[in-house]
Amino acid sequence: MSTPRRHKRVRASVTAAVAALVTFALPGCTAASDEARAPGAPDASAQASSARAAGRAEAAPTPTPTPTPSYPLSTAPRTIPAVREHVPARGPGWKPTPDARVVVAPDDTAALSDEARLLAGELNIGYGAAAAPRAGDVQLSLDAGAGGGPESYTLDVKDGRVRINGPDQAGVFYGTRTLKQAVKSAGSAPEGTVRDAPAKPQRGLNLDIARKPFTADWIEDRLREMADLKLNQLGLHFSDDQAFRIQSDTHPEIVSTPHLTKAQVREINALASRLHITVVPEIDSPGHLGAVLRAHPDLQLRDTQGRAVKGAVDISNPASAKLVDELLREYIPLFPGGAWHLGADEYQALVYRDPQASFPQLARAAQQRYGPSARVQDLATGWLNDRADVVRPSGKALKAWNDGFFAGGVTSAAKDIQVEYWTGKENGARPPLEYLREGRKLVNLNDEFLYYVLGEPNQFTYPTGKRIYEQWTPLVLRGTTPVPASYGPQILGGRLAVWSDLSGAQTQAQVAAGIQAPLAALSQKVWDARTPQLPWSEFKALADRL
Repeated sequence: MSTPRRHKRVRASVTAAVAALVTFALPGCTAASDEARAPGAPDASAQASSARAAGRAEAAPTPTPTPTPSYPLSTAPRTIPAVREHVPARGPGWKPTPDARVVVAPDDTAALSDEARLLAGELNIGYGAAAAPRAGDVQLSLDAGAGGGPESYTLDVKDGRVRINGPDQAGVFYGTRTLKQAVKSAGSAPEGTVRDAPAKPQRGLNLDIARKPFTADWIEDRLREMADLKLNQLGLHFSDDQAFRIQSDTHPEIVSTPHLTKAQVREINALASRLHITVVPEIDSPGHLGAVLRAHPDLQLRDTQGRAVKGAVDISNPASAKLVDELLREYIPLFPGGAWHLGADEYQALVYRDPQASFPQLARAAQQRYGPSARVQDLATGWLNDRADVVRPSGKALKAWNDGFFAGGVTSAAKDIQVEYWTGKENGARPPLEYLREGRKLVNLNDEFLYYVLGEPNQFTYPTGKRIYEQWTPLVLRGTTPVPASYGPQILGGRLAVWSDLSGAQTQAQVAAGIQAPLAALSQKVWDARTPQLPWSEFKALADRL
């Protein structure tokens, strides 16, 4: 008795399902059948048959599914310096298109408009100011709470857009450099996320324009090159024995021809600021002042035999300090960057076998100021500290060459003066560990790797990018031996130094070409001191392409 009922229930279910399908496919049928059929209207069954045929005709072409594109997992962008972290993803990446723009988050327009306009021009795309981002755009934004520290950034390529974010303007700017290089090296930026930050806060180039007058245009070209390499410091050594190369209003008699005008210096500083580069001026003293002494011979240091000491002013003469301080006060506002180099190297009185006997006026002045056990080196240290006192109110970080810091005296250099370590060979120069153990902060300008001395005098040879890339790190302060890694935080970074000892040995163009590979190699090692992933041959090829 139960079997027929089950059959009936099955038939009823199938009938209901078919009815439902027909209703879904032909939503108008039920309504049409409810209407009164007018006289002469087609038979209802004929209408239904026609509708079913039409339904079959419409449903016949089944669309072919379009598969989602399959992308390989992305790889890190090829840049110099290499990015420190890349999280890969699958996707098409990003490349400039005619409709693409660089836009800035509305709250950050004032802060990032320069960076946005520069990138838009470099990529040949539009600039949208505070416009809402759309597909294909690059958006720049600031986030003070973003992790990663100063000069860090995140670059995210996703959904056909690029987002560059950082805690400060410099970090966002470096993100734009990464995007620019990625597009230049591969035509597009890879899908995924870059998280990047420098290993060292000071990274750059030192330039001697005193002995060789480099033009303003040449210097500005180097600034642009440095910016793309994420370098942030240009040392400008503009006073030496041979010449004084910037216009002076307080002492025009010391200025050489040719020289940079103050207007040109302001333009250099303005460009540097837009590129997040600090220009660090240096008026070297109490040595290397020959150009000043030619106009002021009364300040010349002489020994007991009356012989002039090359480039050295008499630091026992108050007039020497007065002149140098007038120059410092004149130039401090001309250079708005946050650092100043006081020089202090190679004061030739101290290379004499017995400075006290050879320069009794200096010995007397030292004892009068610091007591009967004071020596000439103490007077030189006092000179350095006095010049630091002149500059310190400006808020600039203070720097001096390492051979201007002496051990064993009754006085010592101020603790806030950074040691620019270049040599262990000069009189007064000590191994870098002695400075580090005193708790001092050092900047690496190791003359074994980082000195580009025109004409290669005194056994200097032009540095190679390969040697810097493969053998040097910021820990290698003197010679080829690194200091213990535990001192790494005290080493603030490094600069490649161009010295114009034999100024005619190379043209400006030759210098630019000669420092290109060393500067690229340096940029890699101060951005990330770890062993590079690329072998030198591939790194050099990438540098040439970029």
